[in-house]
Amino acid sequence: MRHFINLKDIPAKDLRRIIIDARKRKTSRKKLSNLEADKGLPLKGKLLIQMFEKSSLRTRLSFYLAIKQLGGSTLTLRPDELHLSRGGESVEDTAKILSNFGNAFMLRTDSDKKLVEFSKHLSIPIINGLSPSSHPTQILSDIFTVEEIKKKPISKLNICWIGDSNNVLNSLIAAAIKFKFKLNIGCPKKYQPKKDIFSYIKNNKNKILVYHDPKKAAIGADVIFSDKVISMNDKVDSIKKLIHFKNFKIDKKLMSFAKKDCIFLHCLPRGKEVDEDVFLSQKSKVWQQALNRVHVQKSILLYCFGKLR
Repeated sequence: MRHFINLKDIPAKDLRRIIIDARKRKTSRKKLSNLEADKGLPLKGKLLIQMFEKSSLRTRLSFYLAIKQLGGSTLTLRPDELHLSRGGESVEDTAKILSNFGNAFMLRTDSDKKLVEFSKHLSIPIINGLSPSSHPTQILSDIFTVEEIKKKPISKLNICWIGDSNNVLNSLIAAAIKFKFKLNIGCPKKYQPKKDIFSYIKNNKNKILVYHDPKKAAIGADVIFSDKVISMNDKVDSIKKLIHFKNFKIDKKLMSFAKKDCIFLHCLPRGKEVDEDVFLSQKSKVWQQALNRVHVQKSILLYCFGKLR
């Protein structure tokens, strides 16, 4: 049994194995519909329990299809219906019940502390479907998408992030260290990565650079990533924050500083950080990016169960 909580805690060789497995599984499904199961039903009889404390569309749909295609089933719990959210039951007791009824637990949470506490008391794997400090399933899927489109290892590419320093960027930084790719971060100084992230970057001595000029960050990029500037439950003055990011909008002019075949990726939902001309252009691969979540999350589930091919 293995948990999947943060990319930085998972060996690089295991992350690569997940991507290789996902590539094979996607190829083998070309003639199958969404609800048809994979050959061999590797997770037949397994139940994935999901709980979403934050809004979800892509994570909810992709994990449902992931376990379904592997031959298992899923059950989604609403936190407002549980004793846990009302203070009537501890995480420890809830974890024991989940372990008795389910085979894996996927949690999308507003508390990193809760994620860690669950991992201590569960006797089944827990998968981080998003937390305040990281979004590992998203970024591993994004690496899969980049390599699928560029047809080369991500270590040979220049990756750029334009936007806020949030949980998605934290996981991208961890991925840059694990997969050894160059990462340029473009963000306002007030919104640069926190001290502990800078310390993590320094200790790992990787080619990760932070620019406060988006044009400098975008120069020579093979891929430009972004995310919504005003995130879910972002307790800030949204008007003031958008003013800070006014010069960091991803438009055709900014894309022109990247390589001619540069692609644009966004984990969605989108906001005002990207122009329609870019988001709906040939360079934008956001729909392929979203769909690939299913394939990679299948391999993450198999990794957690110790059943990777």
